Amino acid sequence: MNRQSIQKVFNSATSSSQIHEACLLVENSKGDFSESFGYGGHETDLPMIAASVTKLFTTTCILKLCEQRRLSLENNISQYFNRDLLSGLHVFKGHEYSFDLTVSDLLFQTSGLPDEFESRNNAGILKNAILDEDTYITFEQYLDEVKSLAPRFAPNTGKKAYYSNINFDLLGKILENVTEMSLADVYRQFIFTPLGMSKTYLPIDEKDFVPHVYLKSQKLERPKLIASCRASGGCISTAKDLMTFSKAFWDSRLFDKKFFERLCMYRKLQINKGPIFYGGGYMQIPLGVPLTLFMGKGELLGHSGSTGSFAFYYPVKDLHFTGNMLQLAKPDIPIKLVMRLAMTK
Repeated sequence: MNRQSIQKVFNSATSSSQIHEACLLVENSKGDFSESFGYGGHETDLPMIAASVTKLFTTTCILKLCEQRRLSLENNISQYFNRDLLSGLHVFKGHEYSFDLTVSDLLFQTSGLPDEFESRNNAGILKNAILDEDTYITFEQYLDEVKSLAPRFAPNTGKKAYYSNINFDLLGKILENVTEMSLADVYRQFIFTPLGMSKTYLPIDEKDFVPHVYLKSQKLERPKLIASCRASGGCISTAKDLMTFSKAFWDSRLFDKKFFERLCMYRKLQINKGPIFYGGGYMQIPLGVPLTLFMGKGELLGHSGSTGSFAFYYPVKDLHFTGNMLQLAKPDIPIKLVMRLAMTK
């Protein structure tokens, strides 16, 4: 792979009329191959909303607690929450599964819990906060909204997986319960400080800067909403910091590798997620199969976010891709970009 071929793919992605700013960083694990690209004034060291790439941070902390024997993936989540809070969360075909859910069900997206973003024809509280007015949404409000929606299936049913942000918001609360620290401090202690990720943080008050993002041609600033997303998508980072993290995550430098090996069980997500499968806390995108329309080798591992953020590793070429396309209206753009990059020579 050379700079010219990467530049060609990046230029193609940013030629879309809906892309106003973007950045891309490509490196191998050793760091002796590194190419960076910016568009519209956005560079790889500028802050961006990590969105669902934050889920990789949450996954790391869950694995760290497992390594310390302070948590088990088999634990029922009911031991971390008040019974009244969980009651009615997962009722499927007349049966209450709320108290049977495990940490594993949340991490692997096999809980069957619905996703508020994909329900109610744009009437949900999260969508209103994006489209109408920036609003802070409490965990309890979000939980009540999910309770009003029908689950997709009973927990851990066969090979079913359904991507839902509430799974990771629940994991974030479990992290706080077990460690007796704020989620911001958990991330800082287990990830940001050890890796020197000085520009990555979880916003906790109005003083914390939250960058803008675009919805088609509209430039949006939603600091209250982003602060609400927390463990499912609330971190602010840079492409450079995400590169540091991606290398550490896939090298298992942040936790014992034996725990990571348990995450490599993949299930296909709901149809509107395209070619994406989900393992334990991260996405898998297989290449070289008709489903992807991109005929390459191997697989992409990592995560993308609704704001256009991405952090993926391509083991076949030992390459890491991090960056952001800053567009809410086209969440598939970063996926297609990284797939094309993986097959670039």
